[in-house]
Amino acid sequence: MKAKELDNARTIIGMMVFGFGCGVSSVGYADERRPPGWLHEVKLGVLHHDTGGLWSGFRRESGADFNLEAIFSPQYKILGGFIRPALGGSVNTAGDTSKLYSGIRWQYDHASGIFFGVGFGGAVHNGDLHLQHYDRKALGSRVLFHIPVEIGYRVGARSSLSVYFDHVSNANLADANEGMDTFGGRYGYRF
Repeated sequence: MKAKELDNARTIIGMMVFGFGCGVSSVGYADERRPPGWLHEVKLGVLHHDTGGLWSGFRRESGADFNLEAIFSPQYKILGGFIRPALGGSVNTAGDTSKLYSGIRWQYDHASGIFFGVGFGGAVHNGDLHLQHYDRKALGSRVLFHIPVEIGYRVGARSSLSVYFDHVSNANLADANEGMDTFGGRYGYRF
């Protein structure tokens, strides 16, 4: 692994640990049907990095992303599902753009075990802001909007398997806005 890639990975991991610590220290409330606790679910995944042909339209970067996300217990019931805060990050295996994100996530769980989730929030990344290399996306801003979508199946009371998609971009608020999509699978463990 190159020195720059190692530094980038350390930076992202450090941001994830810091964000996780912030989440631990947050105060919330628990659902009366569940034992009290601050952590609702943890998700681990492997995602295809900068997937072409989706929202951003084309691909420049390579590799896979290892994804880790924590969904916290404070919740608000709306439209048959629950809104909860989430914090996560994706580290790219090829030394390309990695990101740390947070936001809110709405998820609907059907009695059959199938669930659907969508979210909105912000992300910070270590990628290029302007076109400097033809194998790196020009993302225009260090802070981006983050939009995730997930559909999956709950395997028992605690485990789940899902297909996950997320998009980051600056919504044309900066000159460069090539955006980036990831797509893959995740395993979830509910506490």
